[in-house]
Amino acid sequence: MFVKGVLQPSLEQGQLSMLQGVLEKLDPSLDSCSRYLMASCQFLQKRGYFHCLYQLQQFMMDHVRAAMTCIRFFWHGATSYLQLGEQQRWLVRAKEHLRTYLQEQQGRGPGRRRSAVSSFRKMMSSSDVSRHMNTIELQLEVTRFLHRCESGTSSKAPQTSAQSPKSSKSSQSCSLPTLFGGSPMKMEVACKVKFFHFLLVMLGGKNIEEGFGIAYRVIQDFQLEAQAVYVQAGHRLVRYRQYGAVRQLLKCVGESGTATKNDCDALVLSCVSAADKAPADAKELEGLILEIKSMETKIKAYLLCGKLRPAYLLAVKLEPSRAGPLVQDVLQAAEDTQDSVMRNICSQWLSEHNKASLQGPGRPGASTWFCFQPTLDLQLVKPGTFRAGLEPPLDLV
Repeated sequence: MFVKGVLQPSLEQGQLSMLQGVLEKLDPSLDSCSRYLMASCQFLQKRGYFHCLYQLQQFMMDHVRAAMTCIRFFWHGATSYLQLGEQQRWLVRAKEHLRTYLQEQQGRGPGRRRSAVSSFRKMMSSSDVSRHMNTIELQLEVTRFLHRCESGTSSKAPQTSAQSPKSSKSSQSCSLPTLFGGSPMKMEVACKVKFFHFLLVMLGGKNIEEGFGIAYRVIQDFQLEAQAVYVQAGHRLVRYRQYGAVRQLLKCVGESGTATKNDCDALVLSCVSAADKAPADAKELEGLILEIKSMETKIKAYLLCGKLRPAYLLAVKLEPSRAGPLVQDVLQAAEDTQDSVMRNICSQWLSEHNKASLQGPGRPGASTWFCFQPTLDLQLVKPGTFRAGLEPPLDLV
């Protein structure tokens, strides 16, 4: 009855402030009308009257909920960090609300006389409030950094908006990633910071240390999986063909002190897999593959690029027990691409290897195999036959 008979008419006549004054005169603590105030807040939120809701929350001195409403004002409807940069004031207000709440909890804050327990005001522990304030402060740093980045790079690099080029149309209705979302959204924020960080490196921009530090803080503060963030950032850089920035990313990951060689190799392999692999990218991808330390991973990367010959030549340098499965992978790729030359070469290698395994160590067949395998000096004489002592012709693949 209160909502329909009192609140709605007050809203329609623009007299919400007058209604608040009447309620405060009746009970300065607002405890006696708390039931009506909570129903009013629920009604305003359901109808989407968030500015009226915020006004009422301030009147109720419900600082925690008021801070949440300010955070919504910050991110709602924004499609780029250029827009978020213009709405930073709402984060500042949210932080002020939480600070006021902490002061009131400690008995130092000003305000109307309150009862010992205000059940209608949202309560939160001091540690949780401090954590939320830290998140707001970090989001402010992220926003300022990305606002400058988007402003500075929009005229220098194509497609550097918040959405990826493949998903911009389908994600127009989605919210811009901020630190107020779940772990996937926080990871996207860290990825975006790293993307612009390395893009600025390539464009000769400033604030490079700032960008890397912010991304590292996001990863640490929210306990994100660092490797997953690196992979997402690498994918985005590859899609924009920023291969120099990918190499900078690899360098930073390698020097971070937390990543292993396998992590760096996995990052390169993932970037190669995500690349378009157009002829114009061949040289850049080759350079990335050469950064891989693990022979097996390097072979997988060559196969992803359709480079069967270097994959085969690397595979047969390994001991037969390690080489066998890798040569089998090359053979499968040759069959998939109908490369008869490489198919014959791989089949012959596997045939000789199987013979050597059956004969055992110390037998003539095995000694002959181990004699020519490491040198890779094979020449195709006719389909299915080889002769030792000659380099393979360069036009095999």
